[in-house]
Amino acid sequence: MADPPASEEFERVEDDEPSETNDKGAIGGPAYLGEPGPPLDHRAPFYMGFVGASGALVAYWLLTNIREVGSTLLLIVVALFLAAGLNPAVSFFERRGMRRAYAVIVVIACVVIGVALFLVAIVPVITDQVRLITDQAPDWLSRLQHDKTVQDLDNEYDIIDKIRAYVTDGDFVGTLFGGALGVGLAVLGALFNAFIILVLTLYFLSSLSVTKGALYQLAPASRRDRVSRLGDRIIESVGGYVSGAFIVAVCAGLSSLVFLFIVGLGKYAVALAFVVFLLDVIPMIGATIGAVVVTAIAFAEDPKIGLFCIIFYVIYQQFENYVIYPRVMSKSVDVPGAVTVIAALVGAALLGVVGALLAIPTAAAILMLTREVVVRRQDQR
Repeated sequence: MADPPASEEFERVEDDEPSETNDKGAIGGPAYLGEPGPPLDHRAPFYMGFVGASGALVAYWLLTNIREVGSTLLLIVVALFLAAGLNPAVSFFERRGMRRAYAVIVVIACVVIGVALFLVAIVPVITDQVRLITDQAPDWLSRLQHDKTVQDLDNEYDIIDKIRAYVTDGDFVGTLFGGALGVGLAVLGALFNAFIILVLTLYFLSSLSVTKGALYQLAPASRRDRVSRLGDRIIESVGGYVSGAFIVAVCAGLSSLVFLFIVGLGKYAVALAFVVFLLDVIPMIGATIGAVVVTAIAFAEDPKIGLFCIIFYVIYQQFENYVIYPRVMSKSVDVPGAVTVIAALVGAALLGVVGALLAIPTAAAILMLTREVVVRRQDQR
């Protein structure tokens, strides 16, 4: 066979090389977009100004929207802390072979039944005793008028008449909440918030393990074990504090109930003990406020009973501070006294009573992270 002409061999060699028609991605082809240039200079004034301005705008947008949904975020935080507080009870049932879903249902059912029994059995008694206290208030104020110091203050500022008119006014509750419509809206709002907190608490409890696992996966693999241990310790300490605060408050309420029956204030005992229970949950000042309220009513009823109340609450608060509280909180939080005071004040200034309640476990978590991460890293240098 004769060799192909030279022109055909030349054309075959050219077909093997990149061209605009046969290889569209090759250099010079229509799909070729050129060589990538150097990356942007992150120190360029325009780049820094643009990124900084964009970050400031995003931060402002986030802060504005957080302010708008602040009440919803507060409900979520409260539900998280309640879930952490109920988690030890769920773990108790889990250790005895019960599945977590069933354990969560049992714990939530116990809580709901307890609240329902309290509303049915105790609230009517508290309502009657509060009405009795309101009816007795004018007589107590009349007795105060015989005191020389109170008389001087009343003559100058007309305090007694103002308090009597405010307490004995038939629309006292309406004035407090802004009329009948305000009372209804306040009750509906409280019920709605309670329902939302209950649903969120149930969700957080049932999915706590899955949520923790998903969050721990965000940490690098080399640090994931330590992050998970620190996270579990924080959740355990928060749950221990919430349940411990409830136990301490129950002890204060029950001891006040027994004491008030003994000293002769049985007709107000349940209502006043409930006030002590609620206020004792507030860190630092709650127990003192509850003692002042009970002592003031006791003095108005009988000065001797008031003196007994002063002696009892001074002794009991020392017993609570040095015996009950350390034993209950020994495995949950370890916060110095000064940090407790500062945290409670900051929390109360930011979120009121709820902030004061959440401040101590939050401070305990921050302290633990500081000791385990920052201090340990500094010690290794």
